Amino acid sequence: MIVTLTINPTIDRVISVDRLAFEDRAYINSSRESAGGRGINASCVIHSFGGQTLALLICGGAAGTRLEGLLQGCGLPFQAVPVENEIRTNLTITDRHGLTVNLNEVGPTLSKVEVERVERVVKETLDRASWLMMCGSLPPGVPPEFYGRLIAAARKKKVKTLLHADGEALRRGIEERPTVATPNQQEADRLLGRTLLTRTHYLEAAERIRTMGPESVLLSLGSRGAVGAFREGLFEALPPRVDAVCPIGAGDALSAAYTWAMERKNNGVEALRWGVAAGTASARLPGMTFASLEQTQEIYKQVELRRSE
Repeated sequence: MIVTLTINPTIDRVISVDRLAFEDRAYINSSRESAGGRGINASCVIHSFGGQTLALLICGGAAGTRLEGLLQGCGLPFQAVPVENEIRTNLTITDRHGLTVNLNEVGPTLSKVEVERVERVVKETLDRASWLMMCGSLPPGVPPEFYGRLIAAARKKKVKTLLHADGEALRRGIEERPTVATPNQQEADRLLGRTLLTRTHYLEAAERIRTMGPESVLLSLGSRGAVGAFREGLFEALPPRVDAVCPIGAGDALSAAYTWAMERKNNGVEALRWGVAAGTASARLPGMTFASLEQTQEIYKQVELRRSE
């Protein structure tokens, strides 16, 4: 089973407008709410692909009650850890040209007791897990070494780990040698303290991050695909050109499809191809919508793999 952890979940409100323009009005075409957070998104993709998954998350306040209702409505297996403060609500505004604005709240402050409760629940699932995916930001009150502690605990149980985080949580997490880290370009910029602009930069960055601890690294590059740094070397997965409608969440689809493929005994390079296919296929869809397995397979056939010497 692939277990995902979302310690900072959200109600995602996605508003589609006719166009986004500075200092001009926009008209709303549609508005909808969905359960959000990187781990929840990953579980949604894995579940839709037919994989076995369990989404672990915190839940608090009226927004938390709505979140549980949304998860029950989509049939996703989940376990909610109750907290006192209300979980966050995020706002995404997107237009028909693919221009997107994403406004995120910080999230609820967790007490030390609540952090310990979440950690205990995660550790209790490890006996049933083959993978633990730790995805997203840490809310206030959660120490930056939190993901690192879980990676160490998973290793003792021989559970593979995927880390998708940012800032100090990413830095401290990769020191504990996760199975794979999946930063995007901006997260890699901040981790390495440099701006990545060229293909050479991307290749160097993926390999540099790998030397910092993870067994493998997937550097997500949006419409440019991804770079994978593995024991076997550096590989690029280059997607076909598509009309991106809403790229928000494409990185979550990439991480999910990669893990799903690895669970099916694919090697890292082929799993990278599946990840880029899922991210690209999802970016073509409106709002926070994830591609089906059939839509991903269509793109998978068109993703070019290239080994970099």
